[in-house]
Amino acid sequence: MKRRLKPPAAVAPSSDGVVNANAVLQVKACLVGISPMVWRRVLAPPSFALRELHGVIEVAMGWDGIQLYVFRLRAARYGSRELSASSPDVTLTDLRMRFHKGARLIYEYDLNIPWHYDVRIKDRLEQEARKTYPVCTGGDGACPPEDCGGPESFKDHRNNWLSFEAFEDPNTMVEVLQGVVQKDESEKLALDQETSWRSEDAVERVWAREEAQGQPFSRRDVNTRLRSDEHHTLVHQQW
Repeated sequence: MKRRLKPPAAVAPSSDGVVNANAVLQVKACLVGISPMVWRRVLAPPSFALRELHGVIEVAMGWDGIQLYVFRLRAARYGSRELSASSPDVTLTDLRMRFHKGARLIYEYDLNIPWHYDVRIKDRLEQEARKTYPVCTGGDGACPPEDCGGPESFKDHRNNWLSFEAFEDPNTMVEVLQGVVQKDESEKLALDQETSWRSEDAVERVWAREEAQGQPFSRRDVNTRLRSDEHHTLVHQQW
C-alpha cells in the first residue's frame, strides 16, 4: 500500500505579527478575466521581495518578464520605476502588518494591455527539510501567449477552434496528402500553385490556432526553471 505524504504543518505568526523565519507562504495567483480559470500556487519564503515574487509568477505562467509591472496593495504601489511605483525590493516580511493569511494584492503586468492577477496569501506552512524554495505546488489552465493582446484577444483567438476554417483546414491537408501519398501526384502538386497555396494557408492557420491556445501547465517544467534560478534572472529585466 502506497504511503500518503503528510502535508506541511500550518504555522501561526508570533504575537507581534512577525512570521517565523522557518515558515513559507503559500501564494496563489489567478489570472483575472479568463475562463476556465488559469491559476498557479507556489510556496515562497517570507524574506522574498515583491520583485522576486514577480519573477516567480512569470516563471510559473511561462512568460518572459520583459514588460513593466506593478503590485497594488491597497493604496500602495510597488514595481517598475517607469510607472512611478515604489521599489519592489520590499519583502513580504516587511509587509507583515498587512500581509497576513488571506491577504490580497493585485499584480498587473504589461500595462499597455494589461494582464491582471489576483494574488492571495492562502496559508503559512513549515519549511520541509531538504526542499528548496520557491516551489510550485499546483496550477491549472494553459498560459496565454504573453503578447496575444490581453484576455479578450486571447479568448477570441482561442474560440477560433470553433470556426468554419478550423473544420475545413484538416480536410484540405488530408486531400493534399492523399494526392501525394496515395496517387503519387507530387510532381503535379509542385506545379499546381493553387493547391500549394491552399495547403500552406491551411497549415499556417492550424499552427496559429495551436499557438493561440497557450502553453499547457507543467508543474515539473515550472520547478525545473525555478531550480535553475530563472526567477532571479527575470527580476532584473524591469525596474
